[in-house]
Amino acid sequence: MSPPSDDFQTPPRDPVDDVPTVTCSRCNREWDLTYELDELKLGNQSVEQFALDHHRHTGHFPDDVTPWVASCRQCPDGEQFLSESPARRWARTHTRHTTHEVSLEHAGESTVLDAE
Repeated sequence: MSPPSDDFQTPPRDPVDDVPTVTCSRCNREWDLTYELDELKLGNQSVEQFALDHHRHTGHFPDDVTPWVASCRQCPDGEQFLSESPARRWARTHTRHTTHEVSLEHAGESTVLDAE
């Protein structure tokens, strides 16, 4: 049996030509998400993760990102999410465990979930 051939090599990856970009007018900057895609391997969650990291480090979200805010109406508990489903899941879980009402706010709209 002959040793494996060195002729076979993994073909080089084609560069992505439609890397998402994120802008922030408050920071007056724009970022492409090559690092999030190539190094962190975040794929479809790259924009969401960048927005969450940006908020964590600056205290504000980038342009065009409006979080879902779940706030307990009785205790200081609350969270911010970038999509509706996890915000509602957090609110339902909090009301279930505490019987507290939770306010869900997004883009100027507000709803209240109460204990069932």
